Amino acid sequence: MKNKLLIILALLPLVAGAQVKKTITFSDYIEQVREKNLTYAAEKLNIPIADADIRSAKIFNDPSLSFEYAYNDDHRMQMGQSMSAELSKTFSPGKRGARINLARSEKEMTIALLEDFFRNLRADAAIAYFEALKQSELYAVKLDSYHSINELAKADSTKFLLGKITEVDALQSRLEAGVIYNELLQGQSDLHNAYAALNIPLGQFSIDTLYVPVGALEITIRDFTLDNLLAMALKNRSDLVAALKNIDVAKKALNLARKEKYMDFDVSLGYNYNTEVRNELAPAPKFNGATIGIAIPLKFSNSNKGTVQSASLKASQAENYFHQAELEVQTEVLQNYNTYRSLCLQVARFNNGMLTEARAVLNGKRYSYNRGETSLLEVLNAQRTYNEVRALHTETLFSHAASLVSLERSTGIWDVDIN
Repeated sequence: MKNKLLIILALLPLVAGAQVKKTITFSDYIEQVREKNLTYAAEKLNIPIADADIRSAKIFNDPSLSFEYAYNDDHRMQMGQSMSAELSKTFSPGKRGARINLARSEKEMTIALLEDFFRNLRADAAIAYFEALKQSELYAVKLDSYHSINELAKADSTKFLLGKITEVDALQSRLEAGVIYNELLQGQSDLHNAYAALNIPLGQFSIDTLYVPVGALEITIRDFTLDNLLAMALKNRSDLVAALKNIDVAKKALNLARKEKYMDFDVSLGYNYNTEVRNELAPAPKFNGATIGIAIPLKFSNSNKGTVQSASLKASQAENYFHQAELEVQTEVLQNYNTYRSLCLQVARFNNGMLTEARAVLNGKRYSYNRGETSLLEVLNAQRTYNEVRALHTETLFSHAASLVSLERSTGIWDVDIN
């Protein structure tokens, strides 16, 4: 791993100019994504928002205080004056508790959705990290190929001057070196872009700092059992937990809709003071009075069942969504499992000697060419084959690592790491 890191750091001056290079391990990168990703930080605010909604649901109905003054034409008819005050409050049996239960269920669903967001964020960040490692490996392949062909072209120029080969062969080797150099320039761009993309999950943009991933794409082949993966997915997948919580939210919303049909009632307490009535036809002394009352609305609107029916249908809808999500999760796990097993076999085939054989063929063709026993075209074909095998090996290692991430993402587990 140290040798690969030295190679990467040696290549970076060609790629990144004057940027400051910072190496970062896979585990540190994932942890920084957890801490710094801006969208995840925004999603985490949904938790205190849900807490605030619970506090809001706990509010009681406010009481009302009213005052009243009556003059009663006291100046002309001496009928006196009166003043009164009343305190009243509306009571809504069962509604406050139903609102609290709904808000708490919504918070539980919010927590599950936050976990599901990070499940996908972590997997996407891991694949971006592996993509950067892949591009560094591909760039190394192109650089090695360019050095090899460039040395061959220089040697052919000398051979042409010595009359050992034709001018056409010398020209062809120079052209091949030029073609590969253009590919090398494209590889520089791809590598730089892959390193720059690592900043996105970290929630930052910098033209001065470049993160350089360390490690190898060779991830140990894992032996999974499909039945266990399916069982873990149904148990651990945070989006399934969220879908299950959504059923509970829908049921709590249905309960609240039913409680909203309950009758509210107002209870009032009043006090009034009346001054003396000095009218000769109907005199009366001053006096104090107290009142107590209750007001019950006539809920003719309860005949309209639309709100309850809507909430009931949404509860059934949430259950259907959950069962559909279960089906999709199981299918996703199966597909990712099949892909992972196929890539494990492909990696094993490379480990059985494909790279060594391709290298041996190239070395043999170069040796024969230097002895004049084979043509330049055969050497160039062997070089292309060796480059393609190395590139395909790198692509296969990347696909294997990415498929492991996808499999664990779909299962709801996480123990991905690299050396």
